Amino acid sequence: MPASKDEKNIEKKVESLRATIRHHEYLYHVLDQPEISDQEFDKLLRQLKDLEAEHPSLITPDSPTQRVGGKPREGFVKVAHSSPMLSLDNTYSEDELRAWERRVHELSGRKDIDYVCELKLDGMSLALIYEDGKLVRGITRGDGSVGEDVTLNVRTVHSIPLSIDRDRLKKAGIPADFETRGELLMPTAAFKKLNAEREQAGLATFANPRNFTAGTVRQLDASITAQRRLDFFPYILLQDGRTYFDRHWETLTALEQAGFKVNRNRKLVHSMDEVWDFIQEWEAKRESLPYEIDGIVVKVDRTGLQDELGFTGKAPRWAIAYKYAARGGVTQLENIRWQTGRTGKLTPVAELAPIAIGGTTVRNATLHNMDEIERLGVKVGDWVRVERGGDVIPKVVAVDQDHPRGKEDIDPPKECTVCHTKPVRTEGEVDYRCVNANCPAKLMGTILHFASRGVMNIDGMGESLVTQLIERGMVKNVADIYDLTKRDLLSLERFADKSAQNILDEIENSKKLPLERVIYGLGIRMVGERTAQFLAEHFGSMEAIKNASVEELQNVGEVGPKIAESIAEFFGNAANQKLVERLRKASLTMEGQKKRRGTKLAGKTFVLTGTLAHFTRDEAKKLIEDAGGKVTGSVSKKTDYVVAGADAGSKLDKAKELGVAVIDEKVMEKLAG
Repeated sequence: MPASKDEKNIEKKVESLRATIRHHEYLYHVLDQPEISDQEFDKLLRQLKDLEAEHPSLITPDSPTQRVGGKPREGFVKVAHSSPMLSLDNTYSEDELRAWERRVHELSGRKDIDYVCELKLDGMSLALIYEDGKLVRGITRGDGSVGEDVTLNVRTVHSIPLSIDRDRLKKAGIPADFETRGELLMPTAAFKKLNAEREQAGLATFANPRNFTAGTVRQLDASITAQRRLDFFPYILLQDGRTYFDRHWETLTALEQAGFKVNRNRKLVHSMDEVWDFIQEWEAKRESLPYEIDGIVVKVDRTGLQDELGFTGKAPRWAIAYKYAARGGVTQLENIRWQTGRTGKLTPVAELAPIAIGGTTVRNATLHNMDEIERLGVKVGDWVRVERGGDVIPKVVAVDQDHPRGKEDIDPPKECTVCHTKPVRTEGEVDYRCVNANCPAKLMGTILHFASRGVMNIDGMGESLVTQLIERGMVKNVADIYDLTKRDLLSLERFADKSAQNILDEIENSKKLPLERVIYGLGIRMVGERTAQFLAEHFGSMEAIKNASVEELQNVGEVGPKIAESIAEFFGNAANQKLVERLRKASLTMEGQKKRRGTKLAGKTFVLTGTLAHFTRDEAKKLIEDAGGKVTGSVSKKTDYVVAGADAGSKLDKAKELGVAVIDEKVMEKLAG
């Protein structure tokens, strides 16, 4: 039945109210330029709520009244990202920054490159998915490949638009379906106010805004998130996992035009001198900002050049994070304790008189090893300078000579503080290690590593749960995780049916992860994430790695004699062989895709320059390397081919000068077969 005239009038009034409320939300939460009082805004919102209550058929998911809704959830669903959310490489000095710039010039063959400078916000990464201009999903970074769906929580953040008008998107040049990524954070004033209220109520205060933000967005009850004022600053725009605009500066401008709260403290520059000026300017202004930053992010502006530069294993080559000098302070070293890690390494931990550094109360700091203790000449009772390295890890960096010196020397560890085994220091190494294979401290570290986000990604298996499992003898190695039952978990403290099932679901999901994750999870000494991937690709199965000789292992990229010996030693141990077999029976992935290089381009050296039409720089490099060829960054007489795309740089001129064959991507494909 067609709507009556009155119904149409009510619908128009509702839409008008929503448009007005969205306008004032934008002015208040994005521009910080409110035009009406809080009371006037609340009155508008009440009017809309009353109309929607009288006419529930008019309620839409993107209505301003629907930011908070639904009953508390029982857990978070994991969601794969459209493309990896990678971290940035860090640099701490002007020399390191200029060395990065030189690499950019060398790899691209260009002299004139524009950069975009942005503040490095100290929050948590978040991806927002919009369909037809409406927010449909919010996803945490997670391990970079898979995050958690926190949509209900991010809907409560007022600087995140629930919907964007099609005309506004069109004017900004943004498609109706898109993804934006950025930083979610809590302003310093809101954080201090919250801590003051908690202190007044006799509750424990939170350490810093960053950790608090991460905890807030993972509240199962979205109404709790709604009570804490968070802000979202986007800096990436994607469609189908790929960057949408030709320049990063265009991305930021378009997001701002679409109504997002893009950070205004940014600058398009044309030289590294301008970059350095921006870094120095904001280091001086850092304390005046309404939120915490720990440095400046520098990005190559042109997207085509970004694709050309590509990525390393974990980070883009076209961006770098300049980290400001660590914040620090002077306090007294009260005691030393030795802490045993998952590899058996004993690390000296300085127990300090509490000191506030950069918004965090620091009570412990690392002293690394005995060599560092001797270099510093530090004693128990000394007053020491403590810094948060990269604003994260506290460390003792010097003894303060203006205070009276301590009296007690720091001796090497006489025993493992957990299992009391005498530690061993191998000749040529600086670390003392516990050699007891059954040491509980090593077991705790091993299981936490295995379950961590970047390894087997068993969410919820943190220190509290692992401690209980070890103390009750339920888990004696990582394979025991896969024998846990709901009955086992329900016998532990703070476990109900649903929370127990969530852990079991996480354990089951971990079985689907690829071979390289399982290899990394074994905790083989000197085998990190990248080496694990190389091993998986070279051998194609756990069995092949286990049976490989030291010589065969050294045929793997980046595996030298020491790493090869460590791998062979691990798989030569009978207990480790049994562990791997149990993981196999638990249905973890033991087979991978063996990647053998072809021979069609064997002995041929290529250089890539310019923007290719159908390949990113990494895709073209992979194509050549898979066919047995080699890709280098500079043109020389030894170069066989230069693959030139649009807007090729000085490498093309160099190729012509030396008489090196210049080909396009079609010829490259043909050569690679």
